[in-house]
Amino acid sequence: MKLWPFSRKSDGSDVADGPMALLKALLGTRNSKSGKRVTPKTALEVTTVFACVRAIANGVAKVPLKLYREDANGSKSPARDHPLFFLLHRRPNEWQTSFEYRETIIFHAMLAKGHFSYINRVRGQIAELIPFEPGMVTVIRQPDDSLIYRVQFPTGKVRDFPADVIWHVRGPSWNGYEAVEAVRMAREAIGLAMALEEQHANIHRNGVMPTGVYSVEGTLGEKQHKELREFIKENYTGVNGGLPMVLDRSAKWQGLSRSGVDNQHLETRRFQVEEICRGLGCMPIMVFQFDKGMAYGSSEQMFLAHIVNDLAPWFERLQQSIDVRLLTDEDRADGIYSKFVIAALLHAALKDKAEFLTRLVQFGIIVPNEAREWLELNPLPGGDKPLVPINMRAGYESSDDGSGSGEPTGAST
Repeated sequence: MKLWPFSRKSDGSDVADGPMALLKALLGTRNSKSGKRVTPKTALEVTTVFACVRAIANGVAKVPLKLYREDANGSKSPARDHPLFFLLHRRPNEWQTSFEYRETIIFHAMLAKGHFSYINRVRGQIAELIPFEPGMVTVIRQPDDSLIYRVQFPTGKVRDFPADVIWHVRGPSWNGYEAVEAVRMAREAIGLAMALEEQHANIHRNGVMPTGVYSVEGTLGEKQHKELREFIKENYTGVNGGLPMVLDRSAKWQGLSRSGVDNQHLETRRFQVEEICRGLGCMPIMVFQFDKGMAYGSSEQMFLAHIVNDLAPWFERLQQSIDVRLLTDEDRADGIYSKFVIAALLHAALKDKAEFLTRLVQFGIIVPNEAREWLELNPLPGGDKPLVPINMRAGYESSDDGSGSGEPTGAST
């Protein structure tokens, strides 16, 4: 929710809309057709929304994020000497780890109009990345197409920041500089889920026995009405809702409302899980929504589909944003780039992993020390030379530098 509402003038500048706009911003106008007000914070109270965002955030946060340097020969190595390496890999600021910081980024980018961090530079080097709450920031597009970030702090102070000191990570965008809020786009599905949960809770709060008519012979006074209502509420609702009802004075009970099963609450709530997953771009299996006909093999493929379709776009989005917004022209000219080590996400069984690494080493795709690095083991002497299958050795010869790594010289004989 914006705390500083603005509208567009004909010249492209932004001005406050006035008291009515401020009132709308404070109270919120994102009511769904179910009557529920849906904002990023209220949406997180829906279990499915929280589970979807957490599944994406955990996937992005647990994968190592590093800076690499590629030299003129195409050789790549971690750029540990770069000041941004430690910030991205371990501690972006004084109170957050890299894992926590990336979780925050995804929560903001998925639910609001993007994530905003202040880039604190000391003597030209990035010293820390300080996150803002999305509701504190308004993106203003200037007539010359440059961007200004207007931040309203909790103290009430408002300050404008140029684009070069704000790291803005945005999701899919319509206008190119502000992300489309997924919560706003999916507010009907989220609002219906809120309403269903509240209605289902009310059914159980009032007892398993549905509301109905309790009729007796004769006329009841106001005091008797009150005493009878309190008696029924105390003895036949809540934890006592399943007890048999004892009636006197020829009293009769006639149920009027329908049960949760009659209203198909469970089926509707299950469908809302799928709807919210569609809106937030998360595989239902990642929020523990399983198909009854799903086998182990198919579920394994769905987990891989989650990595390819749900996580990979966020990996690429963050990598490109880091390269463009946080690295300098000199860094890029020096071959510096950011990379998520996605291989760390594919934790196979030990037997499968051993077979996979063995095949890569045997065919010379990786050297033995690279395989040991994947296993968090120290390198071995001579382990930087690739192995070459016997039937392919005729097509290889030692390199000129005497390293013995081998260069292909033609077809094998």
